[in-house]
Amino acid sequence: MEIKNIPEEIIKAVTEHINVSNSKNYSIPIKGHSNNIETPQIFEIIPFNEIDNSEHKFFAIDGSYNLAQFYNGLAIGLYTAGYICYHKGKQIRMNNSDDPIILGKAYFPQKILVTNEEDLSNIYDELVSLEPVKNLISFFETTPDKVFAYSKESICVNFSTLLSFCQEVLEIALILEVANRKEAKEGDFILKDGTLRSLQIKQEYLIKLGKHLNEKEIRIIAITKQSPIKMELSYTFKQIDNYLQDELKSTFDFKETDPKRKKLCCWLEVPESVLRASYKGDMYAKKSITGGRGFGLFFAARLDYVEKLQNYDWVIADINIFDAIPNIEKNDMTRDKNTLDNIFKELTRLTQEHYILGYPYPLVEVHNFVTLKKNFKEEIVNRVKFSLYKDQRMDNVDIENLFLDFHERF
Repeated sequence: MEIKNIPEEIIKAVTEHINVSNSKNYSIPIKGHSNNIETPQIFEIIPFNEIDNSEHKFFAIDGSYNLAQFYNGLAIGLYTAGYICYHKGKQIRMNNSDDPIILGKAYFPQKILVTNEEDLSNIYDELVSLEPVKNLISFFETTPDKVFAYSKESICVNFSTLLSFCQEVLEIALILEVANRKEAKEGDFILKDGTLRSLQIKQEYLIKLGKHLNEKEIRIIAITKQSPIKMELSYTFKQIDNYLQDELKSTFDFKETDPKRKKLCCWLEVPESVLRASYKGDMYAKKSITGGRGFGLFFAARLDYVEKLQNYDWVIADINIFDAIPNIEKNDMTRDKNTLDNIFKELTRLTQEHYILGYPYPLVEVHNFVTLKKNFKEEIVNRVKFSLYKDQRMDNVDIENLFLDFHERF
């Protein structure tokens, strides 16, 4: 079906929705107040020549999955997750290899072939037996069926759903693995793409993980540039950006003397009204350790400035709720502003790289490390074909027939 056949009313409905969301005014003041962190908390970026001076390590975690399906019922799929670490601006080794290039650590399954439902079940079982996931379940002191939000049968309903589940669970398991490594010390940071919320693991267990990191004083922050929160706050971001650049910058008492490096950053806690509009009643929106999805508290932050690309500057940060609200278990909802100030200032050490201004570069690097690229299908099929010919001595014609893709032929 050609795109031009889509009715014009559908396109108009989409543009109307975008325009309405893009223009919402939540009456968030552009001038922040220190006693109200739902208003902009403004600070000067860490000077560029000092960004590598921190003693803290910055770990970054990400994952990926991809699959290829063929006309004869054969499917090949793979999930992975891994992490890297930077200290004083240099990547340090996380694996036991002597490879001079690959310094991060990643996990891959052995089972990647699916021809029937039993294969899906075997992939699920293998995930649970992977060392990081096995350690995570042990940490929770229970069994997988208690930890996961859905039954094994529901997760194995199709290959794509299963691979997505495996990736997410493995990523969360790696949070625990990184936090328990001997290299991880008090004050270090773990960065994760996305949020600290999960559809796959029940909140009560994620809360236990969040408390563990808080007790070790290791800061976990999930960061994304893609969030419905950004659409809801688009108008607010524009107003704050204009104020910072057009008014405050000329009067702010900068420590930096180079005009080109005088940059103002800011952060604010996302108000509940914005969360409700962004997630339409979904449990993602809860600022609570019960009845929600995970152990995070949402913040919006501008950690650098990209000229003429205002909304691009902003990221959504999901911060460990036990770091942000230390006494939440005692129903004391007082925010720890000093800790939050320190977290966001430290993050500016990572956001001044020219190729991805405003976004922590370790997350870019770990994404490149683990992502199964678009050419996954071609690469994995070619390797399987070669092995079938070399190791299994199969006939070339039989091999090619296995991997026919009718959608590409017709």
